[in-house]
Amino acid sequence: MAEDLNTYTHLPLTIDPQSKSVSLAPASTGLSSVQTRALEAELAALNALHRSLHSLDAPHLVPPPPIPVNPKRSAQVSKLRDSGNAEYKKQKYSEAAKFYTLGIQMALARPLWEPSQLVREEVHSLFSNRAQAHMWMQEWPEAAVDAEASVEAKRVGNAKAWFRRGKSLLEMGRLEEAREWVGRALEVEGEEKELAELGREIEKRLEAKNAGAGAE
Repeated sequence: MAEDLNTYTHLPLTIDPQSKSVSLAPASTGLSSVQTRALEAELAALNALHRSLHSLDAPHLVPPPPIPVNPKRSAQVSKLRDSGNAEYKKQKYSEAAKFYTLGIQMALARPLWEPSQLVREEVHSLFSNRAQAHMWMQEWPEAAVDAEASVEAKRVGNAKAWFRRGKSLLEMGRLEEAREWVGRALEVEGEEKELAELGREIEKRLEAKNAGAGAE
């Protein structure tokens, strides 16, 4: 076996320039009839595999990107975010949320070859903005979910989203969850003013709740 591994045998193979199929040269020498048949069988299997891969339908293939990022999609996402911001300033919070939703859907529909970090940057602000719109409509569960999604997309440097989920949990009366969430937020964002104030507000509400429970 060791001798076989140290032996190099040059095989007279040819490649058809059109079909790219590999075959044994007609005038090949040095191979027995058994070796020739075995080699031809292996080449036939190789060519069959090549043809099957080549004939795959286009949906099964991931084409190379024509450009790294589609600027039109980026412009559309930005336009939807700006439209949402414009409606928000008019205090049309429901309409603003619709634009943010369309922006999120467009950002998440980017092709797989585009940078995932770009998608995260786009959706973290859109989720956070939609959370704020939900808060103005007192839709606290929806706001909490959106704010958490924003944090998942961007954990550091996203104090607004951390705050918005904490505030939504507070408004729903989920005080222990709110305390834990804001505590994590302060670890990530540092002593950010609004988060620190929210933390103190949550502690006061918890103290009042515990005092009321003790009086009973």
